[in-house]
Amino acid sequence: MIAVSRLIPMLIVDDMQSALRFYAETLGGTPIYQFPAGTDPSFITLRFSNSDVALSRIDSSLPMNVPFRPATGHRIQLCVNVLGVDESVAVLRSIGSRVIMEPSNQPWGERAAYVEDPDGNLVLLVSPVNEPRT
Repeated sequence: MIAVSRLIPMLIVDDMQSALRFYAETLGGTPIYQFPAGTDPSFITLRFSNSDVALSRIDSSLPMNVPFRPATGHRIQLCVNVLGVDESVAVLRSIGSRVIMEPSNQPWGERAAYVEDPDGNLVLLVSPVNEPRT
């Protein structure tokens, strides 16, 4: 068995600035690494409490000059634990995020909603059900 010390999801994004508005400014991720340094990075790692996610521009290349290819369909979704799903959806809707599933109570005890990030990746917002809303 391989001893894994850390796992970081890496999202391929078309527009780094739009992705940063969504993940850093709106969801509160703190940039902890970027490459290259300066105002036009092609790769950024963001920290959310004790989790990280990396953003890499689609026009970046792997070390052997193999270009990233655009994914088709929904090949990944991020699950984001928030304090309030309804409030979070309202904020994301106000910045133009597409709401795929409105907030609703789920049988497993969480309130959940789906939105899309600027690149169409699914983001599942969840929080514990505190009071029935549906």
